[in-house]
Amino acid sequence: MNTPEHPTFAMRFGEWVIAWRWPIIVASLVLVALAASGIARFEFSANYRIFFDGDNPQLLDLEALEKTYGKNENLAFLIVPDDGDATSQNALSATVWLTEAAWRTPYSRRVDSLANFQYTTADGDDLYVRDLIDPQTLDDAEVREQIRAIALSDPRIAGSILGRGGDVSVVNVTLEPPEEGLLEAVAEVTEYARKVAAEGEQRFPGIDLRIVGTVMVSQTFVEASVDSQKIFLPASLVLMAVILGLLVRSWTGVAATGLVIVFSILVSLGGGVWLGMPFSPPISPAPTIVLMIVVANCVHLLVALQQRLRAGDSKNEAIVESLRYNLHPVFLASLTTALGFLSMNFSEVPPYRHLGNFIAIGIVASFTLSVTFLPALISLLPFRARPERKLGAVTIERLANTVLRYRTALFVTWLVIVPVMLTAIPRNELSDVLVHFFDEGVEFRQDTDFMDEHLSGNTLLEYSLHAPEEGGATHPDFLTEIARFAEWYREQPPVRHVAVITDTFQQLNMSMHGDDPAAYRLPESQELAAQYLLLYELSLPQGLDMNNQIDRSRSATRVSVSAETLSSREVLELNSHANAWLAENASDITEINSTGPATLFAYIGQRNIRAMLIGTVLVLVAISAILLIALQSIRLGLISIVPNLVPAALGFGVWGLTVGQVGLSLSVVVAMTVGIVVDDTVHFLSKYQRARREYGQAPEEAIHYAFDTAGRALLTTTLVLVAGFLIFVFSPFVPTAQVGVLTAMIIGFALVADLTLLPALLMLVDRTPGKSSAASP
Repeated sequence: MNTPEHPTFAMRFGEWVIAWRWPIIVASLVLVALAASGIARFEFSANYRIFFDGDNPQLLDLEALEKTYGKNENLAFLIVPDDGDATSQNALSATVWLTEAAWRTPYSRRVDSLANFQYTTADGDDLYVRDLIDPQTLDDAEVREQIRAIALSDPRIAGSILGRGGDVSVVNVTLEPPEEGLLEAVAEVTEYARKVAAEGEQRFPGIDLRIVGTVMVSQTFVEASVDSQKIFLPASLVLMAVILGLLVRSWTGVAATGLVIVFSILVSLGGGVWLGMPFSPPISPAPTIVLMIVVANCVHLLVALQQRLRAGDSKNEAIVESLRYNLHPVFLASLTTALGFLSMNFSEVPPYRHLGNFIAIGIVASFTLSVTFLPALISLLPFRARPERKLGAVTIERLANTVLRYRTALFVTWLVIVPVMLTAIPRNELSDVLVHFFDEGVEFRQDTDFMDEHLSGNTLLEYSLHAPEEGGATHPDFLTEIARFAEWYREQPPVRHVAVITDTFQQLNMSMHGDDPAAYRLPESQELAAQYLLLYELSLPQGLDMNNQIDRSRSATRVSVSAETLSSREVLELNSHANAWLAENASDITEINSTGPATLFAYIGQRNIRAMLIGTVLVLVAISAILLIALQSIRLGLISIVPNLVPAALGFGVWGLTVGQVGLSLSVVVAMTVGIVVDDTVHFLSKYQRARREYGQAPEEAIHYAFDTAGRALLTTTLVLVAGFLIFVFSPFVPTAQVGVLTAMIIGFALVADLTLLPALLMLVDRTPGKSSAASP
């Protein structure tokens, strides 16, 4: 065994692990059990509001709107007749039945549909308010035709409750679930809704009932997370076992690594829970990412162990040497990877901060267990050296020769490719559409896409517009500006429907003028408007009041705008134009609160990218400083920065050319991957530096040594990471799938950069000749 004349810390550490292996194993088991006990306090959060901090300004506006006009949580049944006529006798009968069943939905507060839409008529000075549908008259074709004509001509119904083509209608249930036990309440509502839908389809053949709404968003988050875990962990474990089995060819190495994986995941999840972090759908990849990092750490130790055993060392000597070779680079790799994930704390999105923290805890556990528990356990178990596969050694040697022979051509190629990819990065457009978080194969996504095509659209913008004084919301000047604002919005191409109280005032005014269409206008005075509103509200049945459109003090009113699916940029532009219109044309509107789910996601995307840019820059500076100190070479430290930045530029460049849209999840990918991709650089440079310093080799010889000692492990760890992240492609949660593809791409580019660009840079910059060397191992 060739060792330095003076034992290093890593060597002494390895000898300590062997000497204290039993206490190390027992202590590991105890500490893992203590950390894992936190899983018993596991909390799952699935509401879409988990993406926002409590002090998010748009969320505060939404909560203020809900406090004024009632909660926004809803469940909607889409009634889709096979014959395309939502006002046929069968479809209207289904609507009546479903409306009655909807009132029995747990936590329901209000139900709106064609069946109970409050239609007004007048006889002299008497105002009559009745349900639009009388179930006793549905066998009359003339009555049905009248219902259809009224619905399609009323702006409160057309495009909202009934599709403008008359082919689909909706029964909308407004809910008020409890804050405590929300997950259970969502599951209860969903179970009831699915039961009602199944019964309705049996009762009314030819009617397809589809379920959408915010409650279904939350439930689908839960189901997507569960489905993801059914894929991720089993597939990753099988992948790990196969790759390690082929590489190490030792059941001991595979089993010991498997234990480190399980323990690291338990510590990651339990530790995160002990720190008070809830588990949510964006965090579902955490166990799989921890698994991949464990394998990457263990591979370097196991490969070095096999190499030393083949060189003739005893098992314990080989373990000590493996730790001597790898303790420093594995520590550096773990430190930089943990810093990368910890930089996700700069994110404006709580789940991504939690994801970074869960994984960082797992990385700490992985490193600790890999350099203590793993070698201690292997020292007690049978572990034999396997003959080296000549093909693998020849391939690595051939690759090294090729890279060195064509290093100038490779360097020039990189100089061409990188600028081209940099120019493609601006092609990426910010876009976060809540319902598009789910894959097109998910039933909820299909149903919401159907609603977007046939009814009101998936983009909801909400406005609370305030009058100058209490009671001012019924003043004609204020109402005129509200009506003009609604008409401006209706003229915008993407807008499908605008819900505004002025439509009701105009209908009431017409009814009180003998249903004369010429009187379809706003009341002429504030007193008249207030009287009409009072008379109308007194006639409304319980649960269908106007408090969802006008506040109790009559000083503010709500305008709800539904539009087709829009990107974040389009939402921001539309909202900006609306606010500009109000500022220029609505002097009687003294306060404007604009919010809504679409607005929340549009603004958070912008803020998150700005925040993550700061986090990414800081973590790059920190990692670069660490490498400069660890490598004890300014030259090598500066060289290491290049292959760590290039992969992200290539990844986002390719993404811009092929996909062109980035959202919340992809905005954290650079920070997440920078710590991962630096691992290969650390291992390659540490082996290169060892050859230069310990063995006095020239740069070309040192590069050969780095390829020989680290190349196979780098190829293996990259294969594990790329394959592991590509497993995320099968997630029904689209952001997770996109993170998987882009991260795999960046990690793949990182390997290519480390094996082609880094050697070329070393040969270009590090030209100091080698010393007369001691024999290399």
